[in-house]
Amino acid sequence: MNDFHGVIPYLVTPLDTSGGVRTSVLGRLCEDLIGAGVHGLVPLGSTGEYAYLSAAQRRFTVQTTVDAAAKRVPVIAGVAATTVSSAVEQAKDYQKIGVDGILAVLETYFPLSDSQIESYFKSIADSVDIPVVIYTNPQFQKVDLTIDVITRLAEHPHIKYIKDASNNTGRLLSILNRCGPKIGVFAASSHVTTAVMLIGGCGWMAGPACIVPRESVALYQLCKDERWDEAMNLQRRLWRVNEAFAQFNLAACIKTGLQLQGYDVGDPVAPQSALTSQQRRIIETILTQLGTNLTTYGVTSPSDVTTKTDI
Repeated sequence: MNDFHGVIPYLVTPLDTSGGVRTSVLGRLCEDLIGAGVHGLVPLGSTGEYAYLSAAQRRFTVQTTVDAAAKRVPVIAGVAATTVSSAVEQAKDYQKIGVDGILAVLETYFPLSDSQIESYFKSIADSVDIPVVIYTNPQFQKVDLTIDVITRLAEHPHIKYIKDASNNTGRLLSILNRCGPKIGVFAASSHVTTAVMLIGGCGWMAGPACIVPRESVALYQLCKDERWDEAMNLQRRLWRVNEAFAQFNLAACIKTGLQLQGYDVGDPVAPQSALTSQQRRIIETILTQLGTNLTTYGVTSPSDVTTKTDI
């Protein structure tokens, strides 16, 4: 379970109107994603609205995902905090629950130096004995990990991967050149996955895989088989999902896509809001063009929803 690769969706957090985690919905989503061939699951990523959840909601989400995965695929739990002590506490707790890895995110209020940023991630890695994925997303964070910091972090025995959402594939190549086999690089939804796989990436860790899992797995396999022309043809079709993901609220976009497939995942946490009817139709059109079987929201059981594989 220490080898992370392939398509690893960022899960949404299904919530009811009172803020309770809809464990049956999350469990069915995990089951269906595993059935579609994904290679891992990430609760509490950006798509999972970790920044909007209480500590109890976060813990319940992690526990539900671990139970649903049942060690069939690795579970990599998001850990995010503004303080080292809080991040370490979360990481230790999630390891006790049974996760297979930690996705480490740094939240900031005041500016931090490179040494302080490095210390945050090292402290998390020191506190556990499972693999750590460092996550960088300059769109949402006030600070970023420089390539020098990443290179030093790659020397830590528990820091094995990076998920970079910088929208800069050239930066990923620099990381691969500097760090070599010491750290695996995951693409984000902002990257062209095929290009990242071509330069030596190990997979795709992002929210859109929740709504197009079979197509995402097919794209990964085409890349692994070095069938690059076919991979790019599929990549072009899937890129419309990424464009919508970047245009709209992350959680609202993926929750809408799942609702259209019959998953009662609820709306994003306020003050976020659900997509408008017009925005919702855009997501519906994209999924229909991809051949996804849509259903009436809340009527069809998620386990009955299938996605065409003749793409």
